[in-house]
Amino acid sequence: MKTAIVGSGFVGRAWAISFARAGHEVALWDADPAALPAALDYIATVLPNLAAEGLLGGQEPGAVLARLRPTAELAEALAEVDHVQENTPERVEVKRQVFQDLDALAPPGAVLASSTSALLPSRFVEHVPGRARCLVCHPINPPYLVPAVEVCPSPWTAPETVARAADFMRGCGQAPLVMKREIEGFIMNRLQGALLEEAFRLVADGVAGVEDVDIGLRDGLALRWSFMGPFETIDLNAPGGVRDYAARYQGIYEAIFPSVQRRVDWTGPVMDAVEAERAGQLPRDALDERQRWRDRRLMALLAHKRRAATDIGQ
Repeated sequence: MKTAIVGSGFVGRAWAISFARAGHEVALWDADPAALPAALDYIATVLPNLAAEGLLGGQEPGAVLARLRPTAELAEALAEVDHVQENTPERVEVKRQVFQDLDALAPPGAVLASSTSALLPSRFVEHVPGRARCLVCHPINPPYLVPAVEVCPSPWTAPETVARAADFMRGCGQAPLVMKREIEGFIMNRLQGALLEEAFRLVADGVAGVEDVDIGLRDGLALRWSFMGPFETIDLNAPGGVRDYAARYQGIYEAIFPSVQRRVDWTGPVMDAVEAERAGQLPRDALDERQRWRDRRLMALLAHKRRAATDIGQ
């Protein structure tokens, strides 16, 4: 299958790895010509690490890299493609123009997907003649390490477009969350946002420090959540399953609920405490190194999950 990456920065280059690893030809385009060699250089440094963890499916890094083709012209990148992944800046006016161009230049049968993390598709595809083939496929970055991807239709997206996009993502090793309709924040940011709101409240109210909250997730909830979701978790945490859990424990959360009905300004006074504690844990000039550490840990975790799924069961 032929694919195109439109916008080859932080997110686009990550998608390129996922698509090429799955065996697809990938044309890369960016409005900034300097972004293309930078993307290829980055990908070339990541592929050997993925191979070392067994995350290239036995392929050599050079074989995956050979499927990537930088293109100077957008029309060239879109020629004969089946799937287009747009990764341009998070501005409505930019995406409105980009999707108008994609619809005019891409083959009529191509799916046009946006990686936007915040903009509802209805805000930038309403005017597009081919809006039935437009939707959002929003990853958790980097998608070559984190499989979940939100497949979110606009009100005009054809059901077959949603099905094709979800099937394509599954074929690339992603795990699509197929949404029935659009909503602010999609699914993952709403879940993550609820947790972050409480994390900031706990620190702002002097209940716990930043590291204490991180420990609660890192060494507590996340261990189960790394291989099962919240509904399966509670289904297994009561003798009679999910209904039994709700009957036993709903009262705890009813008691908590009134105290969470307020926001703490993340950029307000609490940020001084959060930033100071994080800087104590990790100097600001070490962020890049720690990000690379994070990605290597994610590689190891993903490799473990795949082995465990085979050895123990999915």
